Amino acid sequence: MSENRMSNKFKILAIDGGGFRGAYSAHLLKRIEEEFAVNWRHDFKLLAGTSTGAIIAAGLAIGIPANEICDLYKKHGHDIFKKSTIPRLGLFASKYKNVGLRNILDSFFGEATLGDIESPLIIPATDIGNGCVHVFKSTYHNEFFRDKEVLVSEAVLASCSAPMFFPPTLISGDQPYLLSDGGLWANNPALVAAIDAKKRLNAKLEDLQILSIGTGKANQFYPIKNFKNRRFFGWGFATKWGRGKIIEMLFSLQSQNANNMLGLLLERNQILRLNFELEKKLPMDAPDEFDDLITRADREFTHSSSFIKTFLNK
Repeated sequence: MSENRMSNKFKILAIDGGGFRGAYSAHLLKRIEEEFAVNWRHDFKLLAGTSTGAIIAAGLAIGIPANEICDLYKKHGHDIFKKSTIPRLGLFASKYKNVGLRNILDSFFGEATLGDIESPLIIPATDIGNGCVHVFKSTYHNEFFRDKEVLVSEAVLASCSAPMFFPPTLISGDQPYLLSDGGLWANNPALVAAIDAKKRLNAKLEDLQILSIGTGKANQFYPIKNFKNRRFFGWGFATKWGRGKIIEMLFSLQSQNANNMLGLLLERNQILRLNFELEKKLPMDAPDEFDDLITRADREFTHSSSFIKTFLNK
């Protein structure tokens, strides 16, 4: 392929949601950034991130180095997922308060608004007040004016508000929105980004090059043996559902579906999906697993470095 043809490629970075497992994504991007001298805002024409991926994508979009984003997970993981001493009432009660996460995001992103971001940025959320999707976008198109004054920290917080983990986020303004995690419909934002690139940024489908970063794929959620002899006691009892497990499964299914749909829409060499499989239980709220996640990211970088280099045309 000619150098001129490669320069016309429309590169997209899309980062999945997955709670603290975003440490894997942040470290993997750190390795890519340092090894190949990547300037995410310059080398990629569109950045998209859902939930924990929104933290990373928004950080890169405003010029924060990937190593600083990775340090956020290391330093503040236990502050974000801080267990409450107050009993939680009801199956769907939030496991954590969002005060710690809010304070960390406020400090990390400061007073930056989506209107301040020059790079095209997409942050999916869910409007639970109106029962519809809600997509935060920087002002990369003249039709995008709704989110111009929204703080980046608020948009990211809304996208991170996973049901049963954190309470919803209220975005105030002339039109207030009650929002929850974008992972409910776009945990893998690559498909959303590809469609917007074509619709709003006039990219041709054949020119899209998508670097899609996952946060782990479970091999098995509910072993069949757990269902035997329990099927008459209800679905939850039969499958031994734990708090938040349904959310993790829904997020995983959505990520897989988006990746599969992209595979049907684009050629195989247009998508580079970097992810890992979970051999053991690794919840979205396990900051003690930081070192394990870093090791997995290093392993993935080592095994995929030649593919990454080709993708980046380095």
